[in-house]
Amino acid sequence: MNHEAIRRTLAHRAGDGADASAVAEATISTWHQAAVRLAPVIGAQGVDVLFRRSLHLTKSTIPWLTMAMDDGDCAALLATLQARLAEREAAAALEASRALLANFTELLASLIGKSLTERLLAPIWTPPPRSPPSIEEETPHGQ
Repeated sequence: MNHEAIRRTLAHRAGDGADASAVAEATISTWHQAAVRLAPVIGAQGVDVLFRRSLHLTKSTIPWLTMAMDDGDCAALLATLQARLAEREAAAALEASRALLANFTELLASLIGKSLTERLLAPIWTPPPRSPPSIEEETPHGQ
């Protein structure tokens, strides 16, 4: 998985000049999209296990992501992750999110293969195309 594609996607979803809170929201949104796409293939529990393992691997390089993971509730873990990301500077939140999602996709690829991982997750990493300008935007004012 291209780490740059993950970073670009998060930056695009968070918006230009985004703060850490917007990056955190973009990360959780991206995570939910991945979970929806993957649950039919590896099951909701499989997605949860891969997420927890990815978080465990990521905290070795980003220690401030350390959090209690023994709670069985993934929603609470995601809420804690979102809060931790929002507390940081935007650049640090973006880097941590990129690392977490990259670890997740690499673990997934080791489980189901790189090709299937790319096919399942490609729509998430591909930002939507820019809309063409409306007629009003193309027409100079006063004409």
